This record gives sequence, structure tokens and C-alpha cells, in this order.
Amino acid sequence: MRTVTSADGTSIAFDRLGEGPPVIMVVGAFNTRAATGPLASALSDGFTVLNYDRRGRGESGDTPPYSVQREIEDLAALIAEAAGSAAVFGYSSGATLALKAAASLAISKLALYEPPFIVDASRPTLPADLPDRLAGLVAAGRRGDAVELYQREAIGLPEEVVAGMRQAPFRPGLEAIAHTLAYDATVVGDMTLPTELIASMPTPTLVIAGENSPPLLRNAARAVADALPNGQLRTLAGQSHDISPEATAPALEEFLTG
Repeated sequence: MRTVTSADGTSIAFDRLGEGPPVIMVVGAFNTRAATGPLASALSDGFTVLNYDRRGRGESGDTPPYSVQREIEDLAALIAEAAGSAAVFGYSSGATLALKAAASLAISKLALYEPPFIVDASRPTLPADLPDRLAGLVAAGRRGDAVELYQREAIGLPEEVVAGMRQAPFRPGLEAIAHTLAYDATVVGDMTLPTELIASMPTPTLVIAGENSPPLLRNAARAVADALPNGQLRTLAGQSHDISPEATAPALEEFLTG
């Protein structure tokens, strides 16, 4: 494990794997860098992969108050560590963060795995007070309730699925980083498509969707790819919102070396 220091003094932990052109992994909600560890390993034969814990989770530090700009500065510190320019892979809400960061950072290529945007009338946009409600639950010691609020409102899981996950073996890990759910809710905002931002971004971008992912995510991936000046869509056969290194790494390798 290594660290870089962000602009506000926060220590950001990362693993460095392999040798070759640099690629930085950006995880989504409920994730530490363990979530992208297998994909990082799969890419390490041909790339230098920097797989990091976003602030407030894993082995990274945290400095209040939170802002999306501070997360972008974290990514900037990692890009500096990678000699000033890097490709970036963003997963879920981490893809939204990567997309926002690409507007101001030296990102050579961008790969986005199912950025969560609402592009149809299948569900309502997120309420503006969601980050405050999540932070309030955590401050009151109700981490489990914060987890379930995010699952219901941000992810859109049915109540029976939320209830069924209460006894899951991974539930303590979700509660341990529940304070970062307010961060992810801030990153994704109301989940409407930032059309103006996307249309102004020349960065070569691969948008990845799983064939078996919910229609909302597949539709969002298509909308992002279509709106980008230099975007392309890749749908992975048989895949879902969970990352399969075996399916995802070849698609990334082809894009990053093309």
C-alpha cells in the first residue's frame, strides 16, 4: 500500500500494480479499492494500475467538509503520481466522479462502467436533500438505516431486497463506510444526465454496460456514449452491474491500446 497527499492534506491510499501506461481505478458507492482489485490485477500485465481508496473509506483519510472538488483533487494527486497523465476507469457512481473530473484533469482516456443516470421516466430523480438525510442518520449512529436509505432511493432496490440483505455477511462492511454514502449522493446529484458537460468533453471514452444489467443502467450507458463527441458503447454479453475481470479487462485493454 502506498499513499499520496491531496491538496487539502488528506492521505489517499492506493496499490500500484504492473508496468506500462498508467490507469487509475475509481470505485463506486459501498466500495473500497478491494472491489476493483481483481480488475486491477487482470490489467497489470500491460498497464501500471493505481487502485485507490476514495476519501473516507478503506485506508484513505478524510478531511471535512466534503466536496466533489476535493475528490477531484484526490484524483489529480494520483494523476501526478502517474507522471502527470493517466487513463481513468470509473465504476458506477465512481464513473460519474471520473466523468466530472475529466473536464479539468489530464485524463488521456476514460472508461465508464454503468454511470448511474436517469434518462427516461422509469423512476423519479433523486431528492436534493438525500445527502443531508444520509449524513444525519450516520451522525445519529443509525448507519444501517443510512445503508438502507441509499439502497432504496439512490439504487432503487425493492423493499424485499433491502430487507433480505440485512443479514448478509457483507452488511457490516457496508455500514463501516456508510458515512461515504452522503459523498456518493453528492457526486450523482439528482442523477439527471449532465448533457452540457458530456457534449463538451473531447476525451476518448468507452462506456461499458452489462447485457443483464437493469434497463435504467443500460439506457444510461447508451445515452452517455451517444452524447459524447468521442464516445463508444460496449455491451458485455452475460454481464451485470458487478464487474467481471474476465469480461471487462479485455474490453479495457482493446480500448486503452487502440
